[in-house]
Amino acid sequence: MNKKVILTSALFAFVTTCVLAQEKDSTRTNQIQEVVISDTKFAQSKEKSGKVIVKITQEELQKKSGQSLATILNSVAGVEINGNQSANGKNLGYYVRGGKNHQVLILIDGIPVTDASGINFQYDLRLLPIDQVESIEIMKGAASTLYGTGAATAVINITLKKSSKKSIQATAYLNIGSNNTASNEKYNGQDFNQGFSLNGTIKKVNYLASLNSSETNGMSQIAETIPNSNYDFDRFSRINYSTKIGFKATEKLTFDFFGNYDKVTNDYDYGFDNTGFNDTDLNLSKSNQFRFGFSPKYEYAKGEFVLNSSFNKIEREYDEFNTWTSVLENSKYQSRSIIIDAFNKYKFTETFFLVIGSNYQFHDMASQTPYGNIENDKVKFNMMDPYFTGVYTSSYGLNLNIGARLNVHSEYGNQLVYNINPSYNLNKNIKILSSFSTAYITPSLYQLYSEYGNLELTPEKNSTIEGGFDVSFFDKKLSFNAVGFYREQDNSIGFDASRYINVDGSNKAKGVETNINYLINRKLNLNANYTFTQVDEALNRLIPKHKANVSLDFSASNRLFFNLNYQYTDVRMDAFFDGTTFGVVSTKLDSYQLINALVKYELVKNTLTIFGNATNILNKEFVENIGYSTRGRNFRLGLNLNF
Repeated sequence: MNKKVILTSALFAFVTTCVLAQEKDSTRTNQIQEVVISDTKFAQSKEKSGKVIVKITQEELQKKSGQSLATILNSVAGVEINGNQSANGKNLGYYVRGGKNHQVLILIDGIPVTDASGINFQYDLRLLPIDQVESIEIMKGAASTLYGTGAATAVINITLKKSSKKSIQATAYLNIGSNNTASNEKYNGQDFNQGFSLNGTIKKVNYLASLNSSETNGMSQIAETIPNSNYDFDRFSRINYSTKIGFKATEKLTFDFFGNYDKVTNDYDYGFDNTGFNDTDLNLSKSNQFRFGFSPKYEYAKGEFVLNSSFNKIEREYDEFNTWTSVLENSKYQSRSIIIDAFNKYKFTETFFLVIGSNYQFHDMASQTPYGNIENDKVKFNMMDPYFTGVYTSSYGLNLNIGARLNVHSEYGNQLVYNINPSYNLNKNIKILSSFSTAYITPSLYQLYSEYGNLELTPEKNSTIEGGFDVSFFDKKLSFNAVGFYREQDNSIGFDASRYINVDGSNKAKGVETNINYLINRKLNLNANYTFTQVDEALNRLIPKHKANVSLDFSASNRLFFNLNYQYTDVRMDAFFDGTTFGVVSTKLDSYQLINALVKYELVKNTLTIFGNATNILNKEFVENIGYSTRGRNFRLGLNLNF
């Protein structure tokens, strides 16, 4: 057996054994009933949910100060965010339960976000700073019944920060860090992140305005081991503006409006092949996102009606130096998306409610590249999806969530998906859960209409079955859950030598996800998870078979906090283009282990907090993606100010 696997298993067993050997703290803690929204679109007790939904609260986000959104998500069981340890400008890959980018749906405040000009329709998480996030819910498994196309392996629901109850409140933050590879140990300021927000509530109006700015340098995307390349540092710059205004017209009727502008500029390296010549300071990427919308909500005696709407426009531009022709080429992409989701919850009895809704989406794209142009009046489609979800929660422990959705697509006709999700609470400490759900992914506009497009493509279809349990002991101080899953996908969308195609046959993925949390006493808390994922060869790229995270929190006092984090990522398969043979070569990436630490101190109570963190403390060299750099040991210092 691999020595690193043995080391990981031994460390996991040692920490767990030590924790379980601790004496039970006689001080009882007040348990706050946690609520989730992702499996019904309305708040309900987590105990009544038939899913193991991972919720990352604001308190937990503060324990990860200085980390990016991608890095935080990468610590969740079953989730692999490739690129989170690379240079900031590198594209991210979302791999959940052995799936790919196009099978993961991102929501912001409950509204789907996407880039309709992207190859896989996926949203770019690099656009969103973690400082604007209030909480995150991750619901794994097929969820097309509630959320439509793309929700095949996971829904990541990101909730942005809300207004304070005070008439006016301001927050500001600043942090500075190094940005090194393992072979470059210059611990000077190369990664800057700063911002502020102004928010509050005045009578019937609440408001929030925030600004974030980030600037990074000091790393090349291409690894220094690539032959025949001249290396330059690849700069990453991001600026974000966010506004929210809410109006409480009556006790039952509210209106919420939002607007966002996000701009990212970064140097990039075209891609890796074994011949080199891919790193140049001429390659420049620019992305602009404009997003706005409104969400009226109306509560009545037995229910609630919500209308979520948004308009999203993304513009991307690439200046790319062609090493074959020695010409600087320019490519531009633009997409527009309109999403309207109207849904109503009606509570028939204390034990049964029904959610009925309809979702409308419109997407178009345009592009200008050296290989041809695409006009948005010709490249577009729309969808209209009626759906329902019924939720039954009995007094004797049985919970049942069932639903169905009919996707009416302008290009592909009708797609019916459904879910059945029973669970049973044996008592207040033991819950057994299971589900069977189906999902679909329609081809993207790029896969249909680009120079590599194929109008004969058909939607990819998925079905997932899962089962598991969630148990707790010692007044919920110790909790443990485990879920096993099995997924089949048909008509997978792939790429041959010249265009996108549907892959014949079925591909399968299966695995187990476990999580343990133990509140040792009021000062010490342990959280650990382990993921086993096995996929067919056709899916097996950048997906670790084994992955583990262990995190230990220590509150030395009401003001002083420490965190120690360990992560093990198993070997993964990758592939690269061989420029000498013009073929694709598979390669195996070694496993790696990371140790990170954080210390926070509240210098002025409820006003000023300072923190410092260290990542990859042992300065391990590893490969996250073939041919690309990864971060070595780095340090970050920061402060947060509330006034």
